[in-house]
Amino acid sequence: MSAIEDLVKEKEVSKDVLMDAIEAALSSAYKKHYGSANNNVRVYIDRETGDFAVYMRRTVCQPEEVENETSEITLEEAKKIDPKYELGDIVETEVTPRDFGRIAAQTAKQVVVQKIREAEREIVYNDYVNKVSEIAVGIVQRIAGDTVYVNLGRAEGILSPTEQVPGERYILNSRLKVYIMDVRSTTKGPQIFLSRSHPGFVKRLFELEVPEIHDGIVEIKSISREAGSRTKMAVYSENENVDPVGACVGTRGSRVQAVVDEIFGEKIDIIMWDDDPAVLISSALSPAKTEQVIIHAEEKIATAVVPDHQLSLAIGKEGQNVRIAARLTGWKIDIKSHSRYEEELKNPPQKPETLPDQEQPEEGLLEEKQALPEEREETPDLEPLQEDPGQEPLQDL
Repeated sequence: MSAIEDLVKEKEVSKDVLMDAIEAALSSAYKKHYGSANNNVRVYIDRETGDFAVYMRRTVCQPEEVENETSEITLEEAKKIDPKYELGDIVETEVTPRDFGRIAAQTAKQVVVQKIREAEREIVYNDYVNKVSEIAVGIVQRIAGDTVYVNLGRAEGILSPTEQVPGERYILNSRLKVYIMDVRSTTKGPQIFLSRSHPGFVKRLFELEVPEIHDGIVEIKSISREAGSRTKMAVYSENENVDPVGACVGTRGSRVQAVVDEIFGEKIDIIMWDDDPAVLISSALSPAKTEQVIIHAEEKIATAVVPDHQLSLAIGKEGQNVRIAARLTGWKIDIKSHSRYEEELKNPPQKPETLPDQEQPEEGLLEEKQALPEEREETPDLEPLQEDPGQEPLQDL
């Protein structure tokens, strides 16, 4: 019992779970040693003293219904044991062998170890499945190819190449903040999938740095990210006395700078959330300034008109700025320069006219194809080459 108490403290496994595992192991050992005929056995261990006993369980039946004496007993025999037994009751008789301790120790060892492992895995899984979408601090344990394995304490997390930030380098035995993206239970134990490129990683970092977000005074309405390059975040507060953007930026940018340092210099744009999509889209395209935003609500498309000299700034490098803004707002954004927009107002694009009869060009094409063989027949044949009488005949190589 003292050994079991030590296991409970060391493995952090429930004592009842461990005792149930040992009972199941002893029962398995008994069945294995004494044959499959005694499958109806139960092992009981006293939780205080550690004494154990094996009981055979038999059902009370009529004499003519008894087919197997190891699992059934007549009512008359049951009454001899205890007059209170009735038909259908379960009679338990102790059948503990004298040398059962040695046999059980040899046979049940692996079962007990396996049960302890399963209990440990279940505890680790339940612990980390409740931490999904949270930040954890781990140590870079090993690097296999492009995959980084992070030691989280009681478990090992997997940081796959797709969830890493381009350009980041990971050093063995260094501390690393990671975002727990998913936890799955497998036969080898729980698998914990980590990320540093997920938008939720930046969101959780702001919750750690900005008390107003943690307390619910400032709310992060939307966040969009291209890892390693730029993040846009829209914040809002119902308290009129709180500036949500200023709370996230901090004094002289101290709060946002702490987050930027953690993600290795990635640019972060913090804007004010607005229920008006035109205002929200105009803010999301920052640092570019917009002249006006035309909303097409049915198609959920917005046209943003920007000054000519800010067109490239609004679009961003390889369309990055407008792409992140579209994900942040949930609207498809079409950017047009001021001059082009004015030109389209004066000369609206005309829709191409459709041909009245679609079969006519096909028939004309068919006639043209049919005429091709005749043209080939009229082509004059080339005359065969005449050999020069003064030239020696060619020899085969």
